[in-house]
Amino acid sequence: MVPLLVVRYEGLIGSYLGETASRLRKVFDYARQRACVLFLDEFDTVGKERGDVHETGEIKRVVSTLLLQMDQLPAHVVIVTATNHAELLDRAVWRRFETRLHLPPPNSSEAAEFLGRLLASFPLAAGFKVGTLVRQLSGATYSEIEDLFRDIARRAVLESPEPDFTKIVRERLAAWKQRVTPAPTKRRR
Repeated sequence: MVPLLVVRYEGLIGSYLGETASRLRKVFDYARQRACVLFLDEFDTVGKERGDVHETGEIKRVVSTLLLQMDQLPAHVVIVTATNHAELLDRAVWRRFETRLHLPPPNSSEAAEFLGRLLASFPLAAGFKVGTLVRQLSGATYSEIEDLFRDIARRAVLESPEPDFTKIVRERLAAWKQRVTPAPTKRRR
């Protein structure tokens, strides 16, 4: 079994000049020693466009280090990245990837199935119908739906043993709508 190495930006970004590039180099040195899948989450943090006038010279050094390290990876290392801001990535970074996937938000039936699975695993939601909630979540990503569910579940647990689940859903959905604006959906053809 090939190990998955997950890299998150909070463990990579340093506050001192050159620290981020040094940590990035160490990650790639470690990955080169074994057959693995290297997963870099929040990739726009280290792969950001170097031409951005609002950035300091540090990001240029980080991206240059990243590009060099990616070019030196042996064939037994597969690199996978994730970002919610593909428009921020440097053009040279884009050229390093053979395959790019865009994951659109779920349609209403996919969202209902996903939310149904989440609710089915939570006993305090017994008997709750997902239909109304799904309509309110139009355009939300899987991650946003899961975040909302976790918020609802936490509140229900806090109000146990007899939570008013429908009331909790209504309150948490209203709060969620205040902080999250779902991405606009494109019609599927």
